[in-house]
Amino acid sequence: MSHSLDNVSPAPAVPTFTCGLDATLKVISGKWKPLILYFLLRGPTRYGELKRAVRDVSDKVLIQQLKELEADGVLIRRDYREVPPRVDYALTDMGQSLAHALEPLCAWGTENMAAMQALFASRDSQGRRA
Repeated sequence: MSHSLDNVSPAPAVPTFTCGLDATLKVISGKWKPLILYFLLRGPTRYGELKRAVRDVSDKVLIQQLKELEADGVLIRRDYREVPPRVDYALTDMGQSLAHALEPLCAWGTENMAAMQALFASRDSQGRRA
């Protein structure tokens, strides 16, 4: 009896990381993911609340990033199977620890917000003159 390996799919490649920061960035990559995690720290949140909190994100991108965070084990989506539909999102234990790890970045941003606004305004005006 011969067994052909021609129909066997290769195993998916397991990502390798150069360091812990590399692994973290793989999970939070995406413009809106850190903000999603930040707002979910408050507790379970419905989609509409997240959409209002994460301003300027499109529905398509928010849904995509929520699905990716769910697939990465960072959040859970709870569908209450009600009419009208009621769904909320909450952080898993791993998501909680990741969101708490982002808190120092939030504090840094708060402490340096005015300086960053001035820097970006200056940089933007220099770009227009060039």
